[in-house]
Parts: sequence; C-alpha cells; structure tokens
Amino acid sequence: MDILEVKKKWSEIKTDLRDIIPAHAYYSWFDAIEPAGFEDDVLSLITVHQLAPQIVRQNYYKQISSALKNHFGRDIDFNIQYDAALAEKYVKEKKKESAKPKSIHADEDEEQKKVLDNLAKMQSFSNLNLKYKFENYVVGENNRFAHAVAMAVAKNPAKKYNPLFIYGASGLGKTHLMQAIGHYIIFNKPKLRVRYIKTEDYFNEVIKNIQCNDRISRMDKFRQKYRNIDVLLIDDIQFLESKKATMDEIFHTFDSLHNNNKQIVITSDRQPKDIPTLPDRLRTRFEMGIMVDITPPDFETRVAILKNLAEQSGINIPFEVYEYIANNYVSNVRELEGAFNKVSAFAEIEEIPITIEFARKVLNCEALRKELSIEELAKVVSEYFGVTINDFKSSSRNQKISSARHIAVYLARELTEKSFENIAEFFNKKHTTMLYSYEKIKEEIKLNKELESTISELKAKLKEL
Repeated sequence: MDILEVKKKWSEIKTDLRDIIPAHAYYSWFDAIEPAGFEDDVLSLITVHQLAPQIVRQNYYKQISSALKNHFGRDIDFNIQYDAALAEKYVKEKKKESAKPKSIHADEDEEQKKVLDNLAKMQSFSNLNLKYKFENYVVGENNRFAHAVAMAVAKNPAKKYNPLFIYGASGLGKTHLMQAIGHYIIFNKPKLRVRYIKTEDYFNEVIKNIQCNDRISRMDKFRQKYRNIDVLLIDDIQFLESKKATMDEIFHTFDSLHNNNKQIVITSDRQPKDIPTLPDRLRTRFEMGIMVDITPPDFETRVAILKNLAEQSGINIPFEVYEYIANNYVSNVRELEGAFNKVSAFAEIEEIPITIEFARKVLNCEALRKELSIEELAKVVSEYFGVTINDFKSSSRNQKISSARHIAVYLARELTEKSFENIAEFFNKKHTTMLYSYEKIKEEIKLNKELESTISELKAKLKEL
C-alpha cells in the first residue's frame, strides 16, 4: 500500500475517531497525527506532541484498533512515535497562520490551543502520574469489583459511591486505580477540577503552614486548595493516625466537599476500623459510602499483568517466561513489575532476546531461601532480648517483654508475607493489637537511632537463618 493510499485510509479513520473520542481529547492529540507508512499489517504514525504516543496508546488503544479493523477488514496493529522534524514544521505553520489575518478557521484554531493548554494545566494541577490509567489496569478476580466501582465513580463522580474507600495490602494497585479515576475525569469531564495527594504530603503541608509566621493566612489558602475542587483523591490514609491537627483538617475538608456534592476517593492498607487512634467521627465518614478491597492477584491475572507490561514496552516474550515470573512473584503487583523490569533491562543492556534460560539467570529464583516463619523470627528476637516465646504470647505488661514483642511483630510484618491476622494468631493477641505494635515501631524507628540500629542487627541475624 503506497503512502497516498495510507493517508486516505487514515483520514477516513480519523473521521470515525472524531465521532467517538471527546472533542478536547481529539483536538489535543489526534488532529496532528499523520501516517508514516504501512507494512506487515502495522500502521506507523507520527505526531508533533511528545506526550501523545503514551497518552494515545494508553487511553485510546481499543478505539483505534476497532477503527483500523473496520477500515481494513482485519486486525491491524499500529505504532506511534514523536517526530521532531514534523513538530518543527508544525510550529512553523502555526506561526505563519497566526501572522495571517484572522480567517474563518481562526476561532477553531484558537479553541484547539485553549483545549491543549487547559489539559496541560489540569494535568499539572491534579498531581497525577500519566502511567496510571484504566486502559493499562489489568482486571482479575482479585480486583474486579473494585475496578467496576471505580469506573462507575469516574463516569459519574459524586452521584453515588461517595466516598469510595479502596483498601488492600501494599503493591496491589490501589494508587493505580485511584489515579485512573482522576485521569478519566480529566480527559472526559475537563470542567471538573481533580487533585491527588498522599496523606503524608498532606500532613507535611499542614505542619509547614502551621509553623509559618502568617499561619492564619497560610492555613486559609491551604484549606481553599483542597476544598475548592470537584474530586479529591487521598492516598494512604493510614498515615493519618495519631496526627491530630491533620485529622482535624481532613475532617473539615471531608465535610466541606461531601456537603457540596464533591467526590472523595480514599485508599488505605486496611479498613477504617483497623486504623488505631482514628476518631469515630472520621471512621464513620470513611465508611458511609462504599468500601472495596483488592487482594493479591491469582496466577492468570499475574500473567495478564506481565503481558500488558510487555505490550506497553513493545517486547516479545515467550509465554514460559511469563509463567516463570508469575509463579515466583505472587504477593503483589509491584514485585511482579520489578521482576519484569529487571529481566527486560538486562536483556536491553546485553542486547539479547528474553528466553526462559535468561530469565532464570537474571532472577535466580531457585536460589531464594525458603520463607521465614513467624516462629523462627520470634525465636531470634526473644533470644536477643532475653525473653521467651511464651512471654510473647502471655498477657504480661512487663516493659521488656512488651518492647520485644512490638519489635517481633514489626519484623514479622516486614519480613514475611503473613497478614496481621496470621501474626495475631501466633502471638495469641487481637489483630488490632498487632496493628498498634507495627505502627508504633514504624514511627519510632524514624526518630530513634538506637532502635533503628537494633532493627538492622536483628534483620542481619534473620538473614543468616
């Protein structure tokens, strides 16, 4: 197929896309895309916008693939790349157009520029990461309900499911799902203002403003920043506990937004009732909408995640490599992605294809030690502090035993894949007590160098097992 025919096809495809893609998105990313060639059922496209390849592929892959199939009569793949020469030409043409007297198209061009500028401003304002979209979020049995609710919130913010509270262990995709909501709203409802913030960053802002000389003025501006928006995304709310001033700010911000029919989305590594020191007034508000959990992905979902990563990276990987990684990294998505990135990076550096032998060599999973048990860990900690495992399981309030138990619980959570319920069962305690012990050490270790040294020493001893 010669280039003239390719251009004609692409022009027809763009006409179809213009009818199904929101106008602001079409004029921002698609209008300036041009075909560069067609070979082996792959359409090569070039663009003048550096962000377009990532945004178009992640957000509109299905729409483009469907349009290609309709016009070619079969499955056609495509690639899209930024072209510096085309961009330079595009800029020059725009300058020429602006130098001419206003034509009938002037208003349309101006509107397109405003749309693009507005989208860039919204992206900056919202504080979102471009890679977290619904299009590259892999849905499995572990997150199907959470994904469905998140999509419902994105399509109709503040209509129902408000607030949306997403909980689950670290590395399972809570942040990805939350930010996907934000991105969907930005691209499809550009008039709504979205802001994403980590609880720890929110806390730091509160402290910084409180410490300023013009505290009242600064706090007023801070409050307006988070209350004059339409969608607030708060990540890792578990870091809120014991931070009274921040709790007060979150409480009033929550009420202000909710009372004004604004959408709130919250993530946490546990349910509100399991966050120690969280006041009832906040707990009941967090629970008043809908709470959804995300659990570790099953084998099929882990393979699908790896395939998705390979597709985004443009890498061809044998299924047995997916299988090997999926069988050895089972606890969370973050570890799975880390293993994939390590294998693909080594392959790129050494300039060799990825095979099962190469993956085994790089990851060396067979050489990993067996999982550390809570009993083995407790034995090392008890001997270190001169107490017994029975002391840990007793109801003794002796400070020496209590302190050692706190550390044992912290290490059990950090170094094993056991849940707080599993840890509580071993220590013969309530799982909320285990949560308290873990968070206590986690906070103290930031300020206590001696405790930090003790933890490091114990970790070294446990590695020798």
